[in-house]
Amino acid sequence: MKSLLTRRRGVNPVYLAFMAVSFMVGVAGALQAPTLSLFLSREVHVSPLWVGLFYTINAVAGIAVSLLLAKRSDNRGDRRRLIMFCCLMAVGNALLFAFNRHYLTLVTCGVLLSAIASVSMPQIFALAREYADSSAREVVMFSSVMRAQLSLAWVVGPPLSFALALNYGFTTMFIIAAGLFVLCLALIAFTLPSVPRVEQPAEVPVTQTGGWKNLDIRLLFIASLLMWTSNTMYIIDMPLYISSVLGLPDRLAGLLMGVAAGLEIPAMLLAGYYVKRFGKRKMMLFALVAGIVFYGGMVLFQSRTALLVLQLFNAIFIGIVAGIGMLWFQDLMPGRPGAATTLFTNSISTGVIMAGVLQGVMAENFGHYSVYWAALALLLASLVMSARVKDV
Repeated sequence: MKSLLTRRRGVNPVYLAFMAVSFMVGVAGALQAPTLSLFLSREVHVSPLWVGLFYTINAVAGIAVSLLLAKRSDNRGDRRRLIMFCCLMAVGNALLFAFNRHYLTLVTCGVLLSAIASVSMPQIFALAREYADSSAREVVMFSSVMRAQLSLAWVVGPPLSFALALNYGFTTMFIIAAGLFVLCLALIAFTLPSVPRVEQPAEVPVTQTGGWKNLDIRLLFIASLLMWTSNTMYIIDMPLYISSVLGLPDRLAGLLMGVAAGLEIPAMLLAGYYVKRFGKRKMMLFALVAGIVFYGGMVLFQSRTALLVLQLFNAIFIGIVAGIGMLWFQDLMPGRPGAATTLFTNSISTGVIMAGVLQGVMAENFGHYSVYWAALALLLASLVMSARVKDV
């Protein structure tokens, strides 16, 4: 396979800028997210109930703010300036968490700043899509390589987050995160392009750009929501399942997550390479089959070796869904990459909210095994819905 980011006359610097920005924003986010519950518990001194409430409020606020800003980004203004504004809010959010330990302030001002900051990543992908379209570049591979930067960021970010927080304190960790967002702000200002809006031709049906009015978009959103609900249930429950049910070492949970994150990168790149041959719909259905194999295996197998092998199917599932799923939304909503990308990310946020409730209810009332049976059922339903969405 030829180099993914090269042209006949050499490396495209704008492509490299998009890669650098997506990686840096990903690392900055991955520094804060993994230790947030630990921060609220140890530094803010709140109970688990209030920790959970913080996550719920944060997710709901993120959905509401992202929808409002996504509509504005597709209709008017320079998308790059919106991304810079979101990164500036991310700097303020990191500094607030660095120096404030008052729960009410964090759950109001902090959540608002975090919600605005969270819009930066889908808007970066939307700008990348517009740039690729306007310059006649290969959209799928470009997006897949960008998405791989996020996976790489989540391979690096969480271990660094725990190392900084536990060895140097949360204040130091949040200050470093703020510094990374300042660096991202400079990269965006000086390296990313401004792409003019492209008016949609008259022959494009209204339902194609009408978002939720389109049955295909509704089905894909619900299917995506179920996929991410299953994945988040696994992330929440797996460390508890490993230690309390299987009696395996706690560190195995971190190893399983790291192996999956590492394998996601080649899965994303291969998906981007083969999507032209097989189409987005077939690739997504293949990913869902891999996910069904993974969750079926989590029910059937309990040894350390089997759990490690199963991460290959988990990586195929997440690697393809994370990259191709977003592009499928964008293709179903031509001319509205901001709204389409935000709709995809909101399916993830809504899945997080649902997963927290389902995992807690299932594990407490029916045991940890039931969580994986529930995840398996959700993916089967998602497979049926995805099969009904048209290929584009």
